[in-house]
Amino acid sequence: MEFDLNKKYCYYFKQISDIPRGSRNEKGISDYVVEFAKKKGYRYIQDDVYNVIVYKPASKGYEDSEPIILQAHMDMVCEKNKDVEHDFEKDPLDLYVEDGWLKARGTTLGADDGQGVAYMLAVLDDDTLEHPPLECAFTVMEEIGLFGAIALKKEYFSANRYINLDSGGEVVTCVTSSGGARAVISKDLSFEENDKNTYRLEIRGLKGGHSAGCIHLELGNGILLAARVAEELRTQFEDLRIVDFNGGMKFNAIPREADLTFVTDTDPDELQKAAKLSFDSIAQELQYSDERFYGNIIPINKAKKAIDKKQSDEILSFMYVMPNGLQHKSMAIEGLTVASLNAGVAYIKDGKFFIDDLIRSAAPSHGDIMIHQLEILCPMFNFNFSVHDRYYGWNYSKDSEMRKIMKEVLEERGVELKERATHGGLECGIFKGLIPELDIITLGPIAKGEHTPDERLDLASFDRAYGDLLEVLKRSK
Repeated sequence: MEFDLNKKYCYYFKQISDIPRGSRNEKGISDYVVEFAKKKGYRYIQDDVYNVIVYKPASKGYEDSEPIILQAHMDMVCEKNKDVEHDFEKDPLDLYVEDGWLKARGTTLGADDGQGVAYMLAVLDDDTLEHPPLECAFTVMEEIGLFGAIALKKEYFSANRYINLDSGGEVVTCVTSSGGARAVISKDLSFEENDKNTYRLEIRGLKGGHSAGCIHLELGNGILLAARVAEELRTQFEDLRIVDFNGGMKFNAIPREADLTFVTDTDPDELQKAAKLSFDSIAQELQYSDERFYGNIIPINKAKKAIDKKQSDEILSFMYVMPNGLQHKSMAIEGLTVASLNAGVAYIKDGKFFIDDLIRSAAPSHGDIMIHQLEILCPMFNFNFSVHDRYYGWNYSKDSEMRKIMKEVLEERGVELKERATHGGLECGIFKGLIPELDIITLGPIAKGEHTPDERLDLASFDRAYGDLLEVLKRSK
């Protein structure tokens, strides 16, 4: 299978691969789309963050048809092998074909979501196609938090039908996604002089994982387990106070490890004995999900200061009772999580204790409830609470005319449409929040290895999925 530049979508994939387009570096690709729209004589909007919406009038016979939004994000994840010299700020991608797969030499390919951008440019450039009025949205900063889509305004669009081109699998369409919000929980700290023995409580051996794809597996959360063990010790040894707390790396990942430093004058043997009971209980609870879990209490050099007793107690008590993990499952789609919380990171910095928590929900009401629960709980333990970067989800709908059309298109070439649900966040949810009546499908070719230098695009599937897109547009009269 060749990468045939005579095919418009291949030509445009090559064009955009020559333009650096990492997240927050999308001005070049955004300006390219604007220049394209100008040459074609299309109306367009380029907003302050470099999103671009290009409007293509309906083809003959489709003038009275309801418009359709096509959408893909312009940014890509920039990763390379250690031995590869490549500057993602200025160098073009080095494309090549191997065994029918399009790849980039030593770097990510950017098929996520260059494939969708190329499809839209090809559709916009082809005056022979049959289609309703099109509103083609090229978004930015998807890979770092859907920020481009969040910046869009409802008045940019008149359509209530939408095809997202950032979902691969060729015969797969997504049917729901979760919204999200980053919650920041914090407490101002006071420290006092310390003359007690100092220990480091270590939580290790947990699997961790993405807070969307793995939250339903009941995996251990390293920072909450550290707080649990310390709280169980505090109920026996009342002089225990926290010195430091550090666990987790990303708010959207289940933390695998945590370190909690504390002080106490408890007999070391009694302390170890009590800690072992907690560790053994946790190991028993996690024997089928985190079988490699283990914990340690290690004596270290005496700390000069520790958090005052009241604040230390409040931290441990709050973390012991705070909601976390899977909250609700779908009753329509087996195995799908529709609401969850993930305490992803805990740390002390500049005299404050922080917890970064990610709230996910397909239905806005579930998100509202979880946020309000934390709003009620935090003041009880003298914590501050704030919500940032909230975006809405896309709840499952049994009836979809667009999904019906896509199903018919695939069936006519002998393929069954597969439906996929995700607890992760998609730009679809942002659009659904803007336009609640939106009828959504996702469409795209088979690609593998996204976000890694092993990323590759199936060229045969690239052809077929583009044909499916054109047929869906043709039938959407």
